Amino acid sequence: MHLDGWIALAGLVVGFVVGLTGMGGGALMTPLLVLLFKVQPLAAVSSDLVAAFVMKPVGAGVHLRRGTVDLQLVKWLVIGSVPSAFCGALLLDQLGDGNVVQDRIKILLGGALLVAAGSMALKQLVGRDRVAPDTAIVVRPLPTLLVGLAGGLIVGLSSVGSGSLMIVMLLALYPTLSASQLVGTDLVQAIPLVGAAALGHLLFGDFHLDVTTSLLIGALPGVYVGARVSSRAPDALIRPVLVVVLVASAMKLLDAPNAVVGGFLAMAAVTAGVVVYRARARASAGEPASTAAASAGGRGRANRKP
Repeated sequence: MHLDGWIALAGLVVGFVVGLTGMGGGALMTPLLVLLFKVQPLAAVSSDLVAAFVMKPVGAGVHLRRGTVDLQLVKWLVIGSVPSAFCGALLLDQLGDGNVVQDRIKILLGGALLVAAGSMALKQLVGRDRVAPDTAIVVRPLPTLLVGLAGGLIVGLSSVGSGSLMIVMLLALYPTLSASQLVGTDLVQAIPLVGAAALGHLLFGDFHLDVTTSLLIGALPGVYVGARVSSRAPDALIRPVLVVVLVASAMKLLDAPNAVVGGFLAMAAVTAGVVVYRARARASAGEPASTAAASAGGRGRANRKP
């Protein structure tokens, strides 16, 4: 069995992102295997899913200990996602053989990555001004089960969606669910979901033990460290990077010219630079005034009689 140190390093980075944000595993690792390491798409999907099944419980355990998991949501999501994930792997086996099936998988992956990128961008915009709720949510069984069905089918077909798409669909259904509960609940429900999809790919896919082992060497410590620091690191800084990477990967999988992909990455880099520069300029210009205002407000409250 040949172990690839570069694949292990990629697994470390992706595992850290998964632990930090609850998303980005299949959406990042599968295209990296296909585009950077020249692994055949079906083998990349199968090997990545098996690795994810081993990796997910590490991050999920951290959130279970912190109490940031809604087990009622997990139950209804699993009821829908597990059978549909297995059916997705079976459907993938019926798409064709040889180069035909590989080309179809690349198209499926590209489309799924674009959906995931759009979903992450939407969550960033919608969630910017959200406030964590003071009361527990009321679980809606049928819509939650349908979310599981849709997410499981996409995971079974492409290995993309167990984090990025499922979190966004949960946010659309339960807009008052806190970010930590979203991540924790999704990581726990992803264990049986990814397990069902991985079983389907072990039976019908193209599992490579050496690729999966190389991934896990880096991913297991990565996801643990990411989950440990997730409460302190602002994922608002991580998600825009994920969106850019997902879009660029999708463009390559859909055979976009290198010039187009390079232009997109350059535009994203310039945009990020402008945003950071303006944010620092506003912070430096407004800090003295805001500090003075805060001090004045504090003195006013201290002098106010009850």
